[in-house]
Amino acid sequence: MGTTLRALRALLLLAGFYLLGVVLLALLAGGDYLLYLHAPSSVTVKLTIVSVLLAIPLVRGLFMLRTPRDEETAGLPVTEADEPELWRTVRDLAEQVGTRAPSRIVLTADVNAAVSEDARLLGLLPGPRRLYLGVPLLQGLSEAQLRAVLAHELGHYSNSDTRLAALTVRGRAQVLRTITHFEQRADRTAAREQARQEKKNAKAEAKGKQAKEVDTGHAGVTYRAMAKIYIGYAKLYFRATLAVSRRQEYAADAAAARIVGRDATASALREIPVLDAAFGFYMGSYATLGSDKGLLPPHGEVFGGFARMLTARQLELSGLRTDLPTEPLSPYDSHPPIADRVRRIEELPDDGRADEARGAALDLLSAPERTLAALEDAVLTDEVRRFGRTRDWQELLDRSMAEALAADGTPLHGALRQYTQEQPTLPALLDVIEDGRLWQLAKRLPLSEEAAASEGRVFREFVRPTLHKSLISMALAELNARSLLRWEFSWERSAIPHLPPASDGTETDLDAVVGSAVADAPDTAPLRALLTHHDRSTEV
Repeated sequence: MGTTLRALRALLLLAGFYLLGVVLLALLAGGDYLLYLHAPSSVTVKLTIVSVLLAIPLVRGLFMLRTPRDEETAGLPVTEADEPELWRTVRDLAEQVGTRAPSRIVLTADVNAAVSEDARLLGLLPGPRRLYLGVPLLQGLSEAQLRAVLAHELGHYSNSDTRLAALTVRGRAQVLRTITHFEQRADRTAAREQARQEKKNAKAEAKGKQAKEVDTGHAGVTYRAMAKIYIGYAKLYFRATLAVSRRQEYAADAAAARIVGRDATASALREIPVLDAAFGFYMGSYATLGSDKGLLPPHGEVFGGFARMLTARQLELSGLRTDLPTEPLSPYDSHPPIADRVRRIEELPDDGRADEARGAALDLLSAPERTLAALEDAVLTDEVRRFGRTRDWQELLDRSMAEALAADGTPLHGALRQYTQEQPTLPALLDVIEDGRLWQLAKRLPLSEEAAASEGRVFREFVRPTLHKSLISMALAELNARSLLRWEFSWERSAIPHLPPASDGTETDLDAVVGSAVADAPDTAPLRALLTHHDRSTEV
């Protein structure tokens, strides 16, 4: 479909939104007029008020002609003087694609690349262009793979996809906004009705009467009915526009394969979901390890450590490259399934370009370490930038784990505090266990109705997992406080706690030690031995 036809269809779909609103307003007005002619005055007034309330979101949607400008994506703008090799690569690819190069490149912290254009006259005239490039892609892709990603994005420019996005985005925004107005009004109506019924029940109970079940199913029904009408139009609108969006993705893939090569394009498509999953894991397990304690890794390492984790976990990640998503994320996902896109590219004839540009994409940056540090300053919030910085990752792990273990927030801590009326400590718990009072203490744990009603062995089996898990936390905290615990930082696996060795010199199995303490016939000697290890080790 050519640019003119796509623009015409986008305009018709957008006009359909306004036409739907006008038709619904006309129906409401017609209904009010018929009520005025034929219905009693009291009924007319009530239903006219309802129709006016329904008309408000319709009118607001019709007159919100200007779609709010999207917020600027957080990132680090780089000029040609900052990154000459990156700009040269982008300009070279734009020339091969046959399109105008972007006027601005912004580095982001997302596993994504995207293009935008501030087109005029609803996208009919071109405007300034921007390229958003995620630094995690630079860290995880080869230069050839990155060139394929860039060629794909620039391919959208050559097909006028970015210019016509203004029309499509405006229509989607208007429909969704109107749906939101109706649903919000329905929710507020339901909330008021629930409050009214609860207040009525409270008065009834105060008089000794039985309260009625709160039922808000009828509240806001007219608003929800109007929302459903627009939801139906939204489905039509999204399916019509997204079908074209998916064809545009196939076309951009084909452009990338033509310019950069079949193998580089297919491998880039395989790699991006892997990088996305890996980056999410990295941010959750490494970069934000100390965020709850107000700690960050050294400057430049918030994003800089990702490349090292990728290198260390290559074998672990390799299986993800063959397990590609075969379905879109939703029926309205603008991108076809990755598996289908890869299949189409790999079915192309071999072009003999498998060995081109195999170097790391990060080498395109003039000074990667400096750029990673500048990216932190650009995308982290002011609050996060005020966090303390550690010397290295090992210190971040040590301080984060020490503070986490010092918190006495396990269910066992709470139960022990209630039971002894004292500060919950591991030695105090061991005294309780050795006195044979563990299962009395366990009754103060947060229990399900089934667990609370059980007795004997059944009760013990219900609560034992909670006791076991909480006791491990207490043991680690106590060992850490006595400087008997050492954490091993690793990019290849989760952090490993190193405990004092067992009496025979072998590695201590904390799970077995704790299991003995919460057994039906408890044995606290192994755990006591761990706690006295420091005293034994310092004896002369």
